[in-house]
Amino acid sequence: MEERKRMTKILNRLGAEFKPWRRYTDDPFLLLIGTVLSQNTNDRNSGAAYNRLVTKFKAPEQLAETGTREIQKLIKPAGLHRVKSKRLKQLARAVCERYGGDLDSVLRMPLKDARRELLSLPGVGYKTADVLLVFAGGRDVLPIDTHIFRIAKRLGIAPPKAGYEEVRLRLEELIPRGRRGKAHMLLIQHGRRYCRARNPLCLECQINDLCLIGIRRVRRARP
Repeated sequence: MEERKRMTKILNRLGAEFKPWRRYTDDPFLLLIGTVLSQNTNDRNSGAAYNRLVTKFKAPEQLAETGTREIQKLIKPAGLHRVKSKRLKQLARAVCERYGGDLDSVLRMPLKDARRELLSLPGVGYKTADVLLVFAGGRDVLPIDTHIFRIAKRLGIAPPKAGYEEVRLRLEELIPRGRRGKAHMLLIQHGRRYCRARNPLCLECQINDLCLIGIRRVRRARP
């Protein structure tokens, strides 16, 4: 099957089962904070840490002037609170010093320039930059997280040793324009429910006939 058609079928089926979630904020800086807090933890813990933090600090100027110990206490549920508190304070300072506390000026730049600028911020990697670009900047990019990495490789879309940029560019080539932000959310939900890192539920998966691993597992399960 031609790869673009296969990807369209995959997204259509996932869209029939899952619904894109609503982002918890449209504010670029708060989205940046939430994305940093979500690193290496689950949604429940990062959400708890985010809610505790933004009840006291919503503006980069406030966070930049706050001591790391106070930040640590607020974000402790997210884990790695010592590392993340320093990172958040550095980010807040950089946003204030470079952009006057307003990331909108970055998100209005041409896509390549905006991405390069975001990646220059302390602790911001490819995924975090792309999350801001698509969900705060409205850009047509596809952030890649661990679930999407796993799914792309199991589907044979990307080679086993492919890195972030190779997987992103390959998926963006296959996914129709305008659907990449939604695809990001659908693929993550699919990875959490069916295409798990351990013990994937291939027999229950709604796209197992479009996946080489799924096809093999279904055949082996037949009497």
